[in-house]
Amino acid sequence: MTELLAKSGDVVAGWLEARLPALSPSWWTDQVVGRLTFQQQRLVEEKRLTRLSQLDLAGLLRVLDQNWNELAGIEPLPREARTWVKELQNVRNRWAHAPVSGLSPTDVYRDADTLERLIAVLDSKTSVVDEVARFKQAQIARLASAAEPITGPTSSAPQPAHVSASSHKFSIGQLVCLKSNCAAVFPVLEVLPGMGGEKRYRVFEGGTKQVYYESQLKPLDEQQEARKVLTTVELSALLSAIQLSSPTASSIYSLNSGRVRFVPYQYRPVLKLIRADRPRLLVADEVGVGKTIEAGLIIKELQARSDIKSVLIICPKALVAERKWELEMRRFDETFVPLDGALLRHCLKETHLSGEWPVQYEKVILPTSLFDNDLLFGKSGKGKSRDIGLLELDPPPKFDLVIVDEAHHIRNTETFLHQGVRYFADNAEAVVFLSATPVQLGRDDLFTLLNVLRPDVIIDPASFGQMAEPNQFINTGIQACRRGGAGWAKDVREQLRLVAGTTWGREVLSVNPGFQHIYDGLSEGPDDGASRIKTISALEGLYTFSSLINRTRRRDIGEFTTRKAETVTTGFTPSQKELHDDLLSVIARILTRLHGNQNVKFMMTTVSRQAASSLYGLAPTLEDILEGKLAQIESEDDGADAEERDQAFVQQIRGDIESLIQRAKRLDPRDPKADAFMHVVCDKLGMSRNKVLVFSTFRHTLRYLVGKLNNAGVRFGLVHGGIPDEERAELRRRFSLQKEDESALDILLSSEVGCEGLDFQFCDCLVNFDLPWNPMRIEQRIGRIDRYGQTSEAVGIFNFVTPGTIDGEIYNRCLSRIGVFQHAIGGNEEILGDITRELHSIAETFSLSEDERSRRLQQLADNKIRQIEEEEQLEQRQGELFGLNIAAASWEQRLAQSRNFWLEPSALGVAVTSYLTRRLGKEQEYLLGDKALKTLRVGVEGRASLLEDYRKLLRSTDPMSRAWERWLKGTVPTLQVTFEQEAAVDNPAAVLLALGHPLLRQAAAYLHEPEAVVVKLRVFHASLSEGIHPFALYRWTRQGVRRDEELVPVVSDVQVASALLELLPFSSDAQDLEGPAQHVLDELDAVHHQQWLTQSTQHSEDNRQLVGVRIQSLTASFGARRTLLEDQIRRATNDKIRVMRTAELERATVDYGVRVADLRLAAESGDIKAAPAVFGVLEVKRAS
Repeated sequence: MTELLAKSGDVVAGWLEARLPALSPSWWTDQVVGRLTFQQQRLVEEKRLTRLSQLDLAGLLRVLDQNWNELAGIEPLPREARTWVKELQNVRNRWAHAPVSGLSPTDVYRDADTLERLIAVLDSKTSVVDEVARFKQAQIARLASAAEPITGPTSSAPQPAHVSASSHKFSIGQLVCLKSNCAAVFPVLEVLPGMGGEKRYRVFEGGTKQVYYESQLKPLDEQQEARKVLTTVELSALLSAIQLSSPTASSIYSLNSGRVRFVPYQYRPVLKLIRADRPRLLVADEVGVGKTIEAGLIIKELQARSDIKSVLIICPKALVAERKWELEMRRFDETFVPLDGALLRHCLKETHLSGEWPVQYEKVILPTSLFDNDLLFGKSGKGKSRDIGLLELDPPPKFDLVIVDEAHHIRNTETFLHQGVRYFADNAEAVVFLSATPVQLGRDDLFTLLNVLRPDVIIDPASFGQMAEPNQFINTGIQACRRGGAGWAKDVREQLRLVAGTTWGREVLSVNPGFQHIYDGLSEGPDDGASRIKTISALEGLYTFSSLINRTRRRDIGEFTTRKAETVTTGFTPSQKELHDDLLSVIARILTRLHGNQNVKFMMTTVSRQAASSLYGLAPTLEDILEGKLAQIESEDDGADAEERDQAFVQQIRGDIESLIQRAKRLDPRDPKADAFMHVVCDKLGMSRNKVLVFSTFRHTLRYLVGKLNNAGVRFGLVHGGIPDEERAELRRRFSLQKEDESALDILLSSEVGCEGLDFQFCDCLVNFDLPWNPMRIEQRIGRIDRYGQTSEAVGIFNFVTPGTIDGEIYNRCLSRIGVFQHAIGGNEEILGDITRELHSIAETFSLSEDERSRRLQQLADNKIRQIEEEEQLEQRQGELFGLNIAAASWEQRLAQSRNFWLEPSALGVAVTSYLTRRLGKEQEYLLGDKALKTLRVGVEGRASLLEDYRKLLRSTDPMSRAWERWLKGTVPTLQVTFEQEAAVDNPAAVLLALGHPLLRQAAAYLHEPEAVVVKLRVFHASLSEGIHPFALYRWTRQGVRRDEELVPVVSDVQVASALLELLPFSSDAQDLEGPAQHVLDELDAVHHQQWLTQSTQHSEDNRQLVGVRIQSLTASFGARRTLLEDQIRRATNDKIRVMRTAELERATVDYGVRVADLRLAAESGDIKAAPAVFGVLEVKRAS
């Protein structure tokens, strides 16, 4: 066959040579080179081909296919011949990569028949037609004699001895089972001579060859193979089990995961990550979008797909002190352990001794402050007393996922932090960086982040710039699609040619099979609205940074509500002003006396801020200082690192502090600020929406307000960092209740840390009794109520300010001017961080006069406002270069398409109920309750059975699995559960049965059917053709460089086939119908085979091309990276830098070797494994 295909190439070349010149004077350029694939065009250019006879059959068939309409105008060609051309393209690909085992005689005959038909049309007199005809006759003869599949030359190796067919009971290929165990079923591979008069059989059992005596075996009872008939409920459970056990690339598995409310745009990073060629992503969302939640969703998605176990979170120390990540991850039923210096050294030592990171610390939070010389290179010492360094570990710790929060801090490549993060990223499977970094060309920090994420793609600034070039043409093509109109497809093809003309387009995009499919589809597909929408989606997938960066801006998702800010200004009473002024004088004296002591400066700043917040919290604050509780005060502060500070200086200033305490305790109880606060609260309590969320940085201020609210008889709650999580959740629940409910809370007082991980979209009023000096903290406060789900048109923000205090100056001169109270600031985390640092610097310089401080605050605000505006304008101009300007409707549509009915809460409930009923063998109700919150009730024996199934799963130590095991082993028969996110948020004690829960994994394993089942269904539809439609569902497993699972419907009616998966959820049982007969199943299998043959051939060819492109790209990028690192090693004058670069080169070399080996293995595995899952009949009736 291969020889016939080669001869056919000469026929096609001669036929084209005689006719193409008539189409155009420049026919070689326009009709040949211009019609080839982009990869074929590169080949023509590189080999300088100038004649049709120099092209291979793939190129010739491409030219014939692409010029068909023009050739049909000058040559009478039968319409069906175009189909033969396309089929022959698949035939050529199939034979170019035929398996060693050969193709079946039926497929060989069909391929030869297609070849004969096309060649006869082009040149009926050629001898090739007769040769193909003779070859076909030979295949008919083989089919008649049931010949073996056609293979290459037969082996001359000696064959094993065998017994004639007439002398043995079982034949080769027959399914048999053990007499002692009918469940042990296997095929016969070989019949062996009897050693003692009894025949022996070699069978294939459990993945290995085994030998049994004839008396041990019996034929498989054909009655046992009768197909099981399922009801619609059982079918739903089976399809859910299939989806749970075999994740598909087209579905999102983190939906309904976590105790968070559904926010569509927070799934954008998940969509990008699961469709990327490597799971590495920069989430550069603006402040307030919810990057921590997005990280949690990514964890749950990867767990559902690949059961990741080890996760490392790297974040600033302040976030560790606030327990931000701990609390947020608990919303996803994940427990993370924060590492301090001692624990980190323990983990390194254990890794060094055992070769693996300790299992009990497989989910950890590592503060960036621990990245120092000792961490990377080890701590000095001798012998066993020396601490090992990261770069010395062999093998290195390999985390399944590394998350780096505020990743812009690694922008300086010479720091220990940068090198440490790069080390963990190089050795991790998946990496996610979180940073509100503006996405702009020319930003070194953006290049650095992407270089650490994907050093195989982003090698140097030059390649970074080249990568952006195609996006402007992709953007223009998308605009042409959106406009539509006559010739839109031609305009888009022109833009794709321009894309292919860029350096990145030529070297990377155009050689990807997907790019060619889009280009070809524009000339072959229908010119309608549906095809334009598909084309837009495909083009958006070409954006070169699409798989690397997610950037959600607040303006992309719109304002949730209007912010109405009001400044409540209350001056000091004379006695309060006198105390405040005296306090500042004492602070000045102390700082003069203890000049240069940073601990003193910090403490005095804290004291002055407490005074600005509330003078009535001053005395207890000063008493805390005398009692050595400085760290406790600090942990409540915004942005300061909680650590043990030297407090020896306190004794030197004890007299001053004690004097101030006495003054503060004698302070006049009349407090205008508290009175104004109560006035705002009381006004709000009289409204229908009466909730007020109150923030203060200081616990002593909160305790002071508690007394005021108590005296007024107001229903309130208090949350701060010291409140247990369960109590925080309960307070949040009561705060959400309607005002008529007796247990409802109307006011909630909170510190910065108190509300971490809690959402209050049901509240539309926020009081800042004092203000942080960090704009991001202010945004986080407001974001608790100004968020997705807020139903009020406006939220009220009351900012309490006292003139003459440092807080008042900062508010009036800076914070109120940068716009944080009017709209979500988003923007650049780095700029906002600069504002915070500079505010602290100005405020803590107590030597400044009031005028000097005012001028510096004014200048700071002016500079930063201008910088923020410039950054926004530049990013907007460059948005199209990064593919950021994707319409919200586009990604919302993708999210909707990624939802899978069989993974929705209702379908999962059906699957669990079916599992419990079938497994426990009793017709009773196990899931009680009609609402989202349900009660799972299982007796002692039932729980024992479930525990048995649980132990068959892969062992897991996550909190969710441990809690499930405890319940199964316990004595309580009931468990509160829910499949719904919203219910899990409102009921923290309920178990969320998300996709990774052991109960669902048990159900999926138990509901699996080893053989195809039968269903009989009925559905009503307005437009599909009425009648009974036999159908089949096949499970396709696409193997190769991109593994995927797919359910493929097979129906003779094309319209029913395309709608079948959408019809199944709405179908009902039709047990009165006859199931499909065997000859019908055979016909369906024949239809399926043709689909499979076409798709598997195309998949194999695409996989081969994709692997080739990736190996070529990987080799080129590794060569460039190796050259760069070797040059840096040669030029390094510092030994430690030389060690770091050498270690990086070693990691790059290992990574290159592993990835190339994996790709070469994937190149040979490009196939589609197909197996029938469901056969059935579907009766379609007209909807009334």
